[in-house]
Amino acid sequence: MEYNKEKQLRYDTAYLKMAMEWANLSHCQRKKVGALIVKDRMIISDGYNGTPTGYDNSCEDEEGDTLWYVLHAEANALTKIARSNHNAHGATLYITLSPCRECSKLILQAGIERVVYINSYKDQSGIEFLKASGIHLTQIDL
Repeated sequence: MEYNKEKQLRYDTAYLKMAMEWANLSHCQRKKVGALIVKDRMIISDGYNGTPTGYDNSCEDEEGDTLWYVLHAEANALTKIARSNHNAHGATLYITLSPCRECSKLILQAGIERVVYINSYKDQSGIEFLKASGIHLTQIDL
C-alpha cells in the first residue's frame, strides 16, 4: 500500500510539473495557470489561462486587472475535451492554482473525480464546494 502511495505521489508531482510548464504558455501577466486532465495515465486535455480564440492575447486592462472574458486554465482544458472524442468522467485534474467557484461547478459536471493542485486560490469556496461534492482533493507543495 505504501508503495502505491509513493508511486502515485511521483506521478502527481510529474503531472504538476508539466502543468507548471503549460502555465508558462499563458500570455497573462498577473497570474499564469496551467492545467492537465489525465485519465488512465494518459493526458486527454490541457489548458492555460488566456483569452478566447480570435481575441488579442492581452489578459489585463490598463490598470492591470484581469479582463472579464479571460478563460481559466481548467475551463480551457474542459472545453477542449468537449470538442474531442474523450470525456473527463473519472479523470484527474492537475492544476497549478486551486479552482475558483465557477470552475469548480464545471469540474463537478464534467465528472472529474480528483483534483491535484499546488497553490491555493484566495477564495476557498471552489475547493469547499468540490470537497462537499465528494471530489478527492490533494495539495502538493513543489
